[in-house]
Amino acid sequence: MIESISIIESKDTNPYGNLALEEYLLMHVRPEECILYLWQNRKTVVIGKNQNSWKECRIERLEEDGGFLARRLSGGGAVFHDLGNLNFTFFARKENYDVEKQTEVILKAVQSFGIQAKRTGRNDLTVDGKKFSGHAFYQTGDYCYHHGTVLLQVDTDKMSEYLNVSMDKLRSKSVDSVKSRVENLVSYVPDITVEQMKQALIRAFEQVYQKKAEPFSKERLNDAEIEKAREKFSSWEWKYGRKIPFQYEINQRFSWGNIMIRLNVNGGKIQEAAAYSDMLDTEFTAKLEQALCGVPHRQKDMREAVEGITCENPLQETVKADIKGCFKENEQSVP
Repeated sequence: MIESISIIESKDTNPYGNLALEEYLLMHVRPEECILYLWQNRKTVVIGKNQNSWKECRIERLEEDGGFLARRLSGGGAVFHDLGNLNFTFFARKENYDVEKQTEVILKAVQSFGIQAKRTGRNDLTVDGKKFSGHAFYQTGDYCYHHGTVLLQVDTDKMSEYLNVSMDKLRSKSVDSVKSRVENLVSYVPDITVEQMKQALIRAFEQVYQKKAEPFSKERLNDAEIEKAREKFSSWEWKYGRKIPFQYEINQRFSWGNIMIRLNVNGGKIQEAAAYSDMLDTEFTAKLEQALCGVPHRQKDMREAVEGITCENPLQETVKADIKGCFKENEQSVP
């Protein structure tokens, strides 16, 4: 049961510092506490934990313009942040982690401006069918977070310029561009500001949890730990990930997201496998890579390897079944 709720705001707009603080707060939320963290990034593309950075973002263009590429801990797809966007993160221990309740805070805050916001599916909030808030989720052990965006006045031209969204994904949303999928809240309330939205979120947080929100004590922060995490999030290895030489590639889209599997094959055996996905589950791709490594490069053997993966939830069972179906005649040789 939640006994206390806390608020913390970041004054930094560097994504690596903000992601570092987010990870620190995740690991320091108390057993009966819920924390709401409010933060902003300047000109940043943030990709999901298991995405291929080179496929999701026009990196050179972004960095030439002074922007940042960042990779978060959670799954899901790539998003663009600028100072017309407000990010939120809820932290709680597993027994008190309640996505429905946390989402209600966002809806109440937005609806307080007279905007008819609705929840669509598991991870989008929309107005008139257009997304203004995308959500993602992460859990490690007993520690959980739920984070997302609130688009107030984001530069959608820059969003389209930097994000490299596949046509398959756009077709699955019945739209022709990433820009046409989203809507800024200024379209409904022209004078809405980030500061007003922050205050609305804090009020809604208190209303939903029926408690007074207290500022998160600075004495609970450890600068050395946060700096170490910032170094990780800003590192080449974390942002771009490993590349492997590959001769075969499988790329398919399912209801749960896109999956790309690259295989380095030598002597008829898979020497390395790399899997990339925008699915919300962050653990399955690592299991898939491990299962395929060392397996003979034959459809039957690869299907059996996938079948042997131990699943921890119904989503992973669905993903496993769909990926088994990939190993038929749809594998593409890459010169």
